[in-house]
Amino acid sequence: MNANLKRVLWMIAAILPMLAVTGAIGGFLWGDLLDSERQTLAAMMTPRAGLVVMVLVVVGGAALAVAGGLFQNYVAAPMAMAELTRLMLDANREKRLEHKGGGELAGLVRAINDLADQRDALQRDVEEQIRVAKMSVEEEKNRLAALMSELSQSVVVCNLDGRILLYNNRARLQFQTLADTGSGALIGLGRSIFTVFERNLLTHALENLQHRLKRGGSAPVANFVTTTRTGQLLRAQMAPVLAAQDEEGARNMSGYVLMLENITKSFETETQRDQMLQSLTEGSRASLANIRAAVETLHDYPDMEADQRDRFVMVIGEEVRNLSGRLDQTMSDHADTMKVRWPLEEMLGTDLISAAQRRIESKVAIRTKVEEVDETLWVKVDSFSLLQALSYLATRLHDEFEVREVRFRLKSEGRMAHLDLVWYGATVSTETFMAWDMDPMSLGGENSPLTLREVTDRHGGELWYKVEKVAHRSYFRLLIPVAVPQENMATAAVMKNDSRPEYYDFDLFRQGEHTHHLDDRRLTDMTFTVFDTETTGLNPADGDEIIQIGAVRIVNNRLLKNESMDQLVDPQRPLRPESIPIHGITEDMVAGQPILATVLPNFHQFCEETVLVAHNAAFDMRFLQLKEASLGIRFEHPVLDTLLLSAVIHPNQESHKLEAIAERLGINIVGRHTALGDAIVTGEVFLKMIPLLADMGIHTLREAQEAAQKTYYARVKY
Repeated sequence: MNANLKRVLWMIAAILPMLAVTGAIGGFLWGDLLDSERQTLAAMMTPRAGLVVMVLVVVGGAALAVAGGLFQNYVAAPMAMAELTRLMLDANREKRLEHKGGGELAGLVRAINDLADQRDALQRDVEEQIRVAKMSVEEEKNRLAALMSELSQSVVVCNLDGRILLYNNRARLQFQTLADTGSGALIGLGRSIFTVFERNLLTHALENLQHRLKRGGSAPVANFVTTTRTGQLLRAQMAPVLAAQDEEGARNMSGYVLMLENITKSFETETQRDQMLQSLTEGSRASLANIRAAVETLHDYPDMEADQRDRFVMVIGEEVRNLSGRLDQTMSDHADTMKVRWPLEEMLGTDLISAAQRRIESKVAIRTKVEEVDETLWVKVDSFSLLQALSYLATRLHDEFEVREVRFRLKSEGRMAHLDLVWYGATVSTETFMAWDMDPMSLGGENSPLTLREVTDRHGGELWYKVEKVAHRSYFRLLIPVAVPQENMATAAVMKNDSRPEYYDFDLFRQGEHTHHLDDRRLTDMTFTVFDTETTGLNPADGDEIIQIGAVRIVNNRLLKNESMDQLVDPQRPLRPESIPIHGITEDMVAGQPILATVLPNFHQFCEETVLVAHNAAFDMRFLQLKEASLGIRFEHPVLDTLLLSAVIHPNQESHKLEAIAERLGINIVGRHTALGDAIVTGEVFLKMIPLLADMGIHTLREAQEAAQKTYYARVKY
């Protein structure tokens, strides 16, 4: 009930008994008077009727004022204090009551604040004890999280229902590139792995693992190859996550680990190899047959006339040229696929040079310098054998030519990089260089079966020796392949911002598919997408458009700021000048951004299988719903509104604006009036509200929605 209406009803209820008592006394006295006394009294009061009415009005007003004061001091103030006291219990422990209302409440306010101080002291002591007890568990947890985050392979861990409970950066980036829309919404904590993989395929692999476990297999794995929705080929290895032993000593699966590798490029390379072999065999068959026929004819007819013999020789020459040209063209077209397939790793060129410097200075004991290195260049190398080769060359230069210093240069030349080992002084003869190139490498008593030639062959490159006569120096040049590791560079950027993002939640092991209806699920068991929009104006029905969408997910009662969406939108119409100072978005900022027809399906995919949460959700949902028909998508998600929930929790508070709610709950506001900033604040507010709703007996989605719809603010329409 509205607080003002409640006040009016209370005052009416307080005055009515007073009027009833006054009327009863007046009626009793009037009935006790004699007729003559009544006539005399009436004669006296009739001329003074106005004065009597005025006195009654004054008395009534005084009664109302007294009733209002009593209500404010002894009803409204205690009710507001009760709401704030409940806040102090859980949502905002730092909150303290301020004295309002009658003076008799001052002592109660002090007592409540003293109890809160004592409670905080005891709670801090308990939390410290819990922190110490959990330290070792958290340490192990963080070790595993760090390990998964740093792995170069894509790793995804799921519970038995296919809900993702852990993934590392490589998996996040890999699936982002595989997503249909590029939004990266295919993967996230609590999401289903079946949006990526075909359900029956994973179920079959899972059944195989469980069968092997029952037969006593110690470390069963399942391997399979599958395609994504974009046609990419993935090789997957599935291994079980075992639960603790049950009473019978058996260990059942609680989930599984997927290690993933994108083999699309390697499959395409194999296909190209097959095509190359087929073109060589089928394309050369006719030329070889013509050459063979011509040679056999010349052999069978030695007395053939000269002009005929010349024609056959010309046929042989033409077919040989055709065959040679075909071979040259094949070598050119399939140069990459004909290289020796040795596993190479992608690494930053500066890291390779630094490693070479450390190895040479420690093993060979000569100085090293960097002369020219492209710091942005990535290379694809077998770093161990390549460092062996560089150290071997430095050793031979030191031992045979007394070279005391070598220098490094590294730069890109198309698809290959030039790695130069430079020195001043003596030159190396061609015979010596060829001997070094073919001899097995030996360094400091360590012998390697590899030669320099084999190392260069592994990289599909070459080794040159050059002399710079003007500068009086020489260098060896190694040609090594250039890499463009987009995933690695993106991973490095993510790591720089946050070395261990919140990409894991082990508590999800305990969560499974619920059989009861969504409305009856507890709020603490649900996944939410908290979102906000910025718009050109406040009238969606009059053509105002969305210019920014920000969203963040809540999984297992945790706000996952790393699983967010923040996208500007080109509204394809001018912005209202009065709205720009509010959200700070200008025409230049939205120009060239994706249009809503592209962004809204991405957002729909991002919030799939979640409950939508927003502040004043009716406003944002109206903008979304007006676009459903034209885009062919429907936002049928359940919706919760923190504005309405605030009115449920604190009906006696004056303001339910987002800033006021955040201040009451002790939440710092950052990035207000940006879509993502408001979404994050709304998410933190909502998490604080869940236990407050539980204190009121509101635990499920249905109960929260029904309570919200009973508030006054639920009547607002857009």
